[in-house]
Order: sequence, then C-alpha cells, then structure tokens
Amino acid sequence: MLTVFLQAAAPAQSMTPTLIMIGLMVVGFYFLMIRPQMKKQKQEKNFQEALKPGARVVTTSGMHGKIFSIGDDGVVIETLSGKLKFEKAAISKDFTAARFPETFGEVKK
Repeated sequence: MLTVFLQAAAPAQSMTPTLIMIGLMVVGFYFLMIRPQMKKQKQEKNFQEALKPGARVVTTSGMHGKIFSIGDDGVVIETLSGKLKFEKAAISKDFTAARFPETFGEVKK
C-alpha cells in the first residue's frame, strides 16, 4: 500500500502564482515597513537640521532645557542645573511654539 503513494507522480504546476505572491509580499513590506521608516528618518533629519539656539527642547531621556549653542559634534543645552552637552540625535521634541508662545510668536490654532 505504501508503494502506491511513493510511485504516484506529483502534479505539474506553474511557478507563476508563487512568484506573484512573493512579489506582492515584497511590495507589501515596502509600503508597510520600509517606506514609513524612511519617511520618519527624513523628518528627524530635517528637525535636527532646523534646531536653533534659544529653542526649548526635550531630549529622548526626558530632560527639558533651552538650546544654548549648536556645534558639529553636538548641542549644548542649558537646564536649571547648568549646561549639558548632547548629541543632536538625542533631541526628541521642540516645545518652543507649543508651550512658550510668548517667546516664539503666534501659535497656530
């Protein structure tokens, strides 16, 4: 009985549906994972390049302060306890316009 199953030939099928499914998976991964990540990286780069002295920011570790100076190797942030140096990548948010409109100008509503 086992020999009947072993001697049966496999049905011949085309590889086209398999290749189409793999192609759709690659396109899906691009639009669901790769493209949003690239967009986020571009926004972060633009944000870091737009930093100016005097802007009130929050670091990724949660430290609040005002940018004192910007250099090639980092950013000096003035906090209540003194001046600290951080990498530009450590700046996560800009609070100047949202929390301190009197120092930034008019707040858009």
